[in-house]
This record gives sequence, structure tokens and C-alpha cells, in this order.
Amino acid sequence: MAKKIHSSGFGKDFIWGVSTAAFQIEGAHDKHGKGPSIWDIFSSKKGNIRGNETAKTSCDFYHRYKEDIDLMKSLNIPNFRFSISWSRILPTGTGKINPEGIAFYNRVIDYCLELGITPWATLYHWDLPHALELKGGWTNREVLQWLEEYTKICAQSFGDRVKYWMVLNEPMVFTGGGYFLGVHAPGKKRLRNFLPAVHHAQLAQGRIGRLLRKIVPNSKVGTTFSCSYIVPKNNSQRNLRAAKRVDALLNRLFIEPVLGLGYPTKDLPILRRLKPYILPGDMEESAFQFDFIGIQNYTREVIQHNYFVPYIKAKIIEAPKRNVRTTLMDWEVYPPSIYEMIRKYDAYSNMPNIVITENGAAFHDTFTKGKIKDKNRKQYLKDHLEQVLKAKNEGLNVHGYFVWTLTDNFEWAEGYHPSFGLVHVDFKTQKRTVKKSGKWYRGFLKVT
Repeated sequence: MAKKIHSSGFGKDFIWGVSTAAFQIEGAHDKHGKGPSIWDIFSSKKGNIRGNETAKTSCDFYHRYKEDIDLMKSLNIPNFRFSISWSRILPTGTGKINPEGIAFYNRVIDYCLELGITPWATLYHWDLPHALELKGGWTNREVLQWLEEYTKICAQSFGDRVKYWMVLNEPMVFTGGGYFLGVHAPGKKRLRNFLPAVHHAQLAQGRIGRLLRKIVPNSKVGTTFSCSYIVPKNNSQRNLRAAKRVDALLNRLFIEPVLGLGYPTKDLPILRRLKPYILPGDMEESAFQFDFIGIQNYTREVIQHNYFVPYIKAKIIEAPKRNVRTTLMDWEVYPPSIYEMIRKYDAYSNMPNIVITENGAAFHDTFTKGKIKDKNRKQYLKDHLEQVLKAKNEGLNVHGYFVWTLTDNFEWAEGYHPSFGLVHVDFKTQKRTVKKSGKWYRGFLKVT
């Protein structure tokens, strides 16, 4: 019989929670003074989102936050990671504050604390105010001043009750998807947009980290990175070098400047083209000693050399073509990936505490007599937690784990097709139903 895994095996100080994002769950896209974000605009244009779906209502967390926080409490979840919608606080990105937006997040934070749930706030989870994108968005260095203004408002409004803060969510994804590939908001393409967006996002981490620590002195400040275990198709020199380039792009681009190591230009020469955007003192400002680093892992990628792919000369071999188990996102199910990424980040000499701030999976759920069976998700979570425990038992610097996500929601360009939630949402009626994976997580977290 397989050994039963339980949260107590990780130690009493290990941090457990769920993660969400404002745009994916809140709905109320134009209610009570909220301005449009780049995702409101991007998702309103036909062809950008699977099925032309939008997040105008989504899970309606804006109106149903108590119901969802009650669900967290019932599932024994002690920490709630959510993001703040910039355009709900500042409808045009700068200037006049929207008091209704401040009031909403005060209600969310206060209700969490009333139920004994610790709030973890992410400042930027991809939803830049549209008014700022009209000025260049992340390609405009002024984004740093805009973000500072927004951060000051959030820190001063909520910092008396919110101890844990994250600056950015997955900068590689929102710069790559939004400013190079054009598959995410704001839909820009080409290197000339990607490079300045990268450098400005990189600068934001250190600058905003310092600002948060100044305004909220007792805070714990972090930022979060997407990461995937990268392996070559085989051990040919061309494939090994291709894998190293992809690893530098996907896993090292944003963490190494934070650690004072600069950009990984040696292994990814295209990054030398960042030079025109780097002003004197920038790299010193980029380096910052965060209290924790959030890593967000879902899968691994297998890489082969490809001469025709510009800049990196490498190609990801899609998981469905490799005859491996996959999720609805066509990502390989490969639990050791999370262990390997903890090990990789832990190997940096001055690495802060590591917290897994996202891990989860989208699968087809089975509906039977009002119950929702999702054994694949349950197994995915269990297998990945076993890998996290392995890392912890080996003395690696991992201190927490957050499931992505609480409720099924709007999954960016994929719309509502992939469901990651521990709780099913009927988007027509807004009825919530705890899935088998949610019940399993409740038992896993139960204090014994």
C-alpha cells in the first residue's frame, strides 16, 4: 500500500495555501469605478481567446468573496494568495484613486483575517491598466514610476494587515506572451517590444521590493517566477546547447539579476541587445534581497536544436508528440520537475527562502450524481507534494506550497476550457461544488 502523505510531515512552520489572480476570478469588470485593463481590451477582441470568451463575470468573486473565503476555511486552507487589480484602484493607472476599489480589498482582507486566513497580496498579475498601455505599457520606462505610485497606495491602504507581498507574477510569461509572441495581452510582438519590457520588469522587482519594505517595515516581500525543468532531447552537443539557451530564457532571465549575477548573456547571447535599455546603476538596482522567492512549476520541457527558430535556435518538442501523459493544457505530467526546480534554485549561493506559489493541473472532471470526481488532479497534487517533501527532507530551502487554484476560472487565452480548481464553478448559476481533489486537500491539511 502506498504511504499516505500528510501536511504534518512537512513540519509545523511549512506554509500552505491556494493562489488566485484578480482578472481570472473577480468579474465586475466595469463595476464601481473600475477602469479597463489590457486583458479587458485583449479578451474583447474576436480571435484572441478560445471560444471568444471573456472574464466580464467569471467566478464573480467581487460579489461572492465571502462564499469563496468560507470555502477556503472549510477546506482547512490557512493562506490565501490573491492579486490586486491595478485598474480597480487607479482606473487610469495613475492619478485619481477609486475609493470603491480600496473598499473592496479591505473587505476581502478583513474577512480573511476574521476567519483566521492569512492574506498574501500580489501587486501585479498581468492586468496593466489600458490607459498605461496606450503610453507604451511595459516598453515605457515610466512604468516604474506608475508602478511606484500604485504600490504606495496599496501598501499604505493594506499594509497594516497584509504582511506578505509579491511584486510581480511570472515576468517571463507576461513579457514573452504579451510583448513578443502576442498571444497574451496587450498582444504586441517582436524583439523591440520584448527587450525593453523585460528590462523594465526586471528593474521593477528591486525597486518595488525596496519600496514595500520601506512602507511596510515588518513585511515579508517576494516576487514569483514561472519555471520548467528543461532537458535536451538527447545528449548531442547541439541539443545540450539548445537546452541551455532555453533554460537561460525561461528559468534564469529574471532570477539572476535579482541575485546580483546580471543577465545570463553568456548562455543566451541575444540578451546583449538589452544594452541600449540599461542605464547606469540599473543592474545594482535590480539586485535585491527578497525575503522569499515564489517559484511556479507545472511541467518539464524537452528541447531540441532548431536552426530556423530565431534568437534561440531551439524548439520545444510538444508533449502530445512525445506520447506522454498530459493535462488539458497539453503539458506533460512530470512530478520530478518540481523537485528539480527547487534543487536548481536552491543551488544559488544567496537564494532567499523558496515558496511554491503555484502548482496544479487542468483535467477533464467527471460529474456523477452531483459529485465531481477528478482523480487525475488529486493524483497530480499528491505526486508533486511527494517531490516537494523529498526536496525538504534533503535539506533544500523550500518553505511553502500553494495550489493553483481554488475555483475553476478564466484561464487567459484558453478561456474556460481548462479547469484548475479544487472547486467546480457552474458559470451559468455560479454554484460552487467541492471536487474530490478539494476534499483530499482538506484532509491533507487537517490538523492532527
